[in-house]
Amino acid sequence: MAAKRYVALLRGINVNGVKILSVDLAELFRTLGFTEVKTVLASGNVRFDSETTDAAARDAATLKATIETALRERFGYDAWIVLVSLPDLEAVVEAFPFDAERDGWHPYVLFGSDDAVLAELTGLGSDLDAADDVIAPGKHVIYWHNRRDVGVDSAFSKIAAKARYRSTTTNRNLRTLRKLLA
Repeated sequence: MAAKRYVALLRGINVNGVKILSVDLAELFRTLGFTEVKTVLASGNVRFDSETTDAAARDAATLKATIETALRERFGYDAWIVLVSLPDLEAVVEAFPFDAERDGWHPYVLFGSDDAVLAELTGLGSDLDAADDVIAPGKHVIYWHNRRDVGVDSAFSKIAAKARYRSTTTNRNLRTLRKLLA
């Protein structure tokens, strides 16, 4: 059985008092039986291979639940992740619809594990001020370009940060995603 490579995007670590060292995070993934484990930056990005031959254990939803449970048990916080296959992540990065090098702007991708939530967020962002925020829906993501001077005070940032979306979404800068692919 060939290994399938995934990226786990953890939400809410190394912020708000939830401190997890990259070495401890990688160790946890190895104890779950994953190989080629690599953490990228200290914000909850783990690339790994799943080599199991058990069809149920290879299912992305099962892997997601297994990882979230292990994170809760090991680190004692309400863990949520978005799990993305490496080929899907490559496609997301390639499809970024805005000028990622635009001076003064941040290129982001908001990942979601619930397409209905992403559709809701896209609808809520339909009347953004394009001078500060622009969004575009993608496959299991929302592409987001944010003016650097506005940052977390932007309208879309405030919408996406609401507590009701925390269990199904997480945001990454396009540069971080490229590091995950390297």
